[in-house]
Amino acid sequence: MSCSSPSTAFRPAIFLDRDGTLNRQVIRDGKPYPPATLAQFELFPGVPEACAKLAAAGYVLVVATNQPDVGRGTQSQAVVESMHAELRELVPQLAQIEVCYAPGLDPSAPPDRRRKPEPGMVIDAATALDLDLGRSWMIGDRWRDIDCGQRAGVRTVFIDFGYAEELRAAPDFTVRSFAEAADVILQAR
Repeated sequence: MSCSSPSTAFRPAIFLDRDGTLNRQVIRDGKPYPPATLAQFELFPGVPEACAKLAAAGYVLVVATNQPDVGRGTQSQAVVESMHAELRELVPQLAQIEVCYAPGLDPSAPPDRRRKPEPGMVIDAATALDLDLGRSWMIGDRWRDIDCGQRAGVRTVFIDFGYAEELRAAPDFTVRSFAEAADVILQAR
């Protein structure tokens, strides 16, 4: 019986933030927020097609999303789950959706290992799906996404919407849309 090396047995992945990456975010005072209702949940143009291209190129697609409003009591988990059901319908190539509901409000508490910028959601998905983090990527529109990707050891693509917040770490690539992010990854193979 022959053994496969990890580089061939484990698959590369694309870890995807949700709000502001796959679907339109709500901008208030220069800051992004998630949609409040399923009716507000709308994918950016070209997202399903770009995801299909990434999956066809051999990448496992995993959403890694903080949804702290559930933990804060200002959003229902049922609404978030209805958005994820819609997302799975629109992007059937998604292998998994990792969600952290931790509110992240107490700076004196130790950080939740699954709440971005911590890499717990990425690590958990990599373990569950036999993913090769060394050949994987994170796409996101916030500093937490980029920091999470770097902490997990994956390359990062930042979608720059010009929010009123600073990056804390430099991404590997900066783009203006999800379709452009997918093109960068496909060209970098």
